[in-house]
Amino acid sequence: MNTLVINNASKVYSNGTKALEHVSLKISNGMFGLLGPNGAGKSSLMRTIAGLQTLTSGSVIFNGNDISKDPSKIRQHLGYLPQEFGVYPRMSALDLLNHIAILKGVLNKKERQEQIEALLIKTNLFEHRKKFVSNYSGGMRRRFGIAQALLGNPKLIMVDEPTAGLDPEERNRFLDVLSEVSSSVIVLLSTHIVEDIRVLCSNMAILSNGQIVKQGNPNDLINGLHGKIWKTPVLKSELNVLKDKYNVISTRLLAGKTSAYVFSEEQLTTDFESVPTDLEHVYFHILKTSKTTSYAA
Repeated sequence: MNTLVINNASKVYSNGTKALEHVSLKISNGMFGLLGPNGAGKSSLMRTIAGLQTLTSGSVIFNGNDISKDPSKIRQHLGYLPQEFGVYPRMSALDLLNHIAILKGVLNKKERQEQIEALLIKTNLFEHRKKFVSNYSGGMRRRFGIAQALLGNPKLIMVDEPTAGLDPEERNRFLDVLSEVSSSVIVLLSTHIVEDIRVLCSNMAILSNGQIVKQGNPNDLINGLHGKIWKTPVLKSELNVLKDKYNVISTRLLAGKTSAYVFSEEQLTTDFESVPTDLEHVYFHILKTSKTTSYAA
């Protein structure tokens, strides 16, 4: 069993920006979702775990090793797919994976070839293995990204906004690969796409303004709002009036008509319809609450 423990981690950049503030998490094998809006601090946390930047205070412990003091303790066990990554302009997938595998310490040629072939098949890239990665479509490049992240049999895999920009078919294929490998390793999935967390993760945390504002099992968080989410149709011209009167957590446009979603622990009037809670409701409710509440992780 692998364990990643983040203890009271804070990161303040030289310009005074607080990227992380007192973040504490304990993560073991399986899929863990890190959910938050753009700028919440997700990428800063991922870079810190990967040893690409140092903490201002706090620590990151992986399998008993303090990687905030010695990043090499995690790099040999890490597979990392950042949100954006570059590739050599005139290298095939086969050659580039071979090059990356050597850099990761997979020095036995036969073992390296077997790993690369298996990953190309797993990510549905085998028939495209001799094509330049720079010519791949966005979806193919993301699949190549997960293939390189899985090289060397890592114990911790981190993926940052992995499905952003993918069409539904590519997204499903990508998520299937992540789900398949997560049984024996830690997969840390950082995203602002709520649905990715809902379908994949047994545990999650919501990050806002560099702080953990909520964590737990997605189903438990959903059940915690059962019967407290209400929907009503609203004209755009009336939305501000509704917000003044009720706790509007989000709006949604469907077929040209706007619906407002309201959090209330009490029965509302017949103008409102009680709706089944989903993780998106939880997310918006927590984000709105966090703007008026001081949290400490």
